[in-house]
Amino acid sequence: MSTFYSIVLVSLLLLSFLTGYFFPSNNQQVQIQTQYKTDGFTPSSSMPDFSNYQDVKKKKNDFFSFLLPKVKQSNDNILIERRGVFELQSALPNLTQAQLTTLSHLKDKYKVDSEDNHSSINELIKRIDIIPASLALAQAANESAWGTSRFAQKGNNLFGQWCYVKGCGLVPKQRTSSERHEVAKFKDILASIESYMRNLNSQAAYEKLRDLRAEAREDESMITGISLAKGLWSYSTRREAYIHEIQAMIRHNNLQQFNRTIRDSE
Repeated sequence: MSTFYSIVLVSLLLLSFLTGYFFPSNNQQVQIQTQYKTDGFTPSSSMPDFSNYQDVKKKKNDFFSFLLPKVKQSNDNILIERRGVFELQSALPNLTQAQLTTLSHLKDKYKVDSEDNHSSINELIKRIDIIPASLALAQAANESAWGTSRFAQKGNNLFGQWCYVKGCGLVPKQRTSSERHEVAKFKDILASIESYMRNLNSQAAYEKLRDLRAEAREDESMITGISLAKGLWSYSTRREAYIHEIQAMIRHNNLQQFNRTIRDSE
C-alpha cells in the first residue's frame, strides 16, 4: 500500500474514533439518557436498605431510580404553588380575602417578611421554584452516604437537615455538650425532600442559589445543578470544597440528563 493511501486510511480511522468519542451515536445517547430507570419505584415507594447492596453499580442505579419520582413530585408541587403566585400577581392590587390568606400562608412558608403585597409576590416568584433533580440527587447521595447513614435509615433524612427542639430528631454522636441541634426525623423520604427544597428556597443562606436560578429563568436557559451548586457555600463547613464535590458527583454520575428548560408557561 502506498504511503499516500496509508495516510488516508489512518486519517479516516482517527476521524472515526474522534467522532465517536466526542459525538456519541444515537444509540449511545439513548443509552445515556435512560441510564437510571424508575421502573418499580413510585413517589410512595419505601426506601430499600441500601446497606445490603453488594453491587455498587446496582446500588447507585436503584438509589437514583428510587429518588427520581419523589424529586419530580416535589418539584411538580412547587410549580403548582408558583403558578398560584402568578395568579396573585395578575389580580393585583385587588386581592380578595381568600387571595390575601393564600399570600399570607406562602409568605410564612417561604419566610418573606415584606408588608407590601407587590414586593412580597415578586420575592415569592423568586423563591418558589424548582430545585434541579441533578442537584437534589447528588446532595442526597453525598449527605446520606448513598442512603446508608444512620440519619437516612432511622430518620428518613437524606440531606443532613438540623432541627433545634429537643426530641425533634436524632442526636449526632459527635455533638458536643454545648450544642443543642439534632438531625431532623421525617415521616418519610418525600417529606425529607420537600423540607430540603423549602430550605433552599427560603433560607437567607441560599440567596445566591436563588439569584442564579432567577438569572436562568430570565434567559430561558437550563436550570442546572452544576450552576446552582455555586450557591451552596453555606450548606457545609467545607465551603468551596463541598461545592466542587457536588459538581463532580453530578458530572461523574451523568445527572445532567435530568436538567431541563422550564418556562413559566409550562
